[in-house]
Amino acid sequence: MGRAALWSPFLYGMIFSMRNRQIITAGVLIFTAIAFVALCYWLSAIVLPLFLAFIIAYILAPLVAWAEAKGVKRSIAVLGMFALISLIAGGISWFFLGSLSREFQAIQAALPDYASRLYSLIPQQVKVYLDIETPEKVYSHINTALATLRELPMGVYRDTFLVVQKAFATTLSLILTVLGYLIIPVYLYYFLKDLPRMWEGTLDLVPLSWRPWFVARIDEVQDVLAAFIRGQLSVCLILAVLYSIGLSLIGIDLAVMIGTLAGLAFIIPYLGTLIGIVLSVLMALLKFQDLLHPLLCLGWFALVQAFEGSVITPKIVGDKVGLHPLVIMIALLVGGQVAGILGMLLAVPLTAICNVFGRSMIARYRKSDFFAGDL
Repeated sequence: MGRAALWSPFLYGMIFSMRNRQIITAGVLIFTAIAFVALCYWLSAIVLPLFLAFIIAYILAPLVAWAEAKGVKRSIAVLGMFALISLIAGGISWFFLGSLSREFQAIQAALPDYASRLYSLIPQQVKVYLDIETPEKVYSHINTALATLRELPMGVYRDTFLVVQKAFATTLSLILTVLGYLIIPVYLYYFLKDLPRMWEGTLDLVPLSWRPWFVARIDEVQDVLAAFIRGQLSVCLILAVLYSIGLSLIGIDLAVMIGTLAGLAFIIPYLGTLIGIVLSVLMALLKFQDLLHPLLCLGWFALVQAFEGSVITPKIVGDKVGLHPLVIMIALLVGGQVAGILGMLLAVPLTAICNVFGRSMIARYRKSDFFAGDL
């Protein structure tokens, strides 16, 4: 028997053992990732404020790094960033609050007309069923309901108060949620201040043989997240301005509020457009009671959406995210089903991150002996 025949069982044993170790390592990593996601979901009341603070820190980190490169101490740069953000937020709030105040004053003056128009839109059969055939009957029912509420025994109010008090007293998560959102600035300060050290500490935990691959993948993930987060926020602001201008020109009341809400809600793709269409069409029906103005609202949203898909997003976000629109819609539906609004917020960036690692794993798989058939 030759030496090759003697050594072959040993070599096959070593290869099989190495592959087993790789499989076990991959299994441990997958289990750890699943356990981490489950823990985050279980502690969502605490994790969500941390996540929001981390996202804001990620967005602002390049500005802090630029200031640090100019010789400014990092903690001073972070405090200066806080002051700048407060100044910008104050200016934006002053502008929007003034505009919204004027719009609400106009709405308050037109509220009786809106009520009468809404009443006229109710079918006659529904009015008969509800016993509100005339406005006088509507006012009569409202007065009766208010009188009934005033005559309710105090025991009902007391019992209701006790139930609500007990619910709040036994719900520690409510307190933790409110506290978590109140201390987001604290989280943000320490994230901005310690991001380089956090990255170094994480890198020290990665095995040396995996470190080049891990760093390369993290660089790709950073490019994807930067393109999505900063780009999506810029898209949201542009859409808010465009929606507000268009609805104002059409003559819709609360145009700035509806446009701003629709633009900001676009942080979850397509959600802002849906909200804007529903609210603007409803306001157009109440104010003008025709088909022209609702159609103008639909046309404006369709035009802006087409402009966003063909010009704004490609120019600002680009193709770095690398996700097909169908994949984005499926990710949003799955995220909403699993974790509600939080899941929809995380759906696209998490899918993009999985896409980065998935592409790398597929590339390694295609280069493996298993794929080539050399077993």
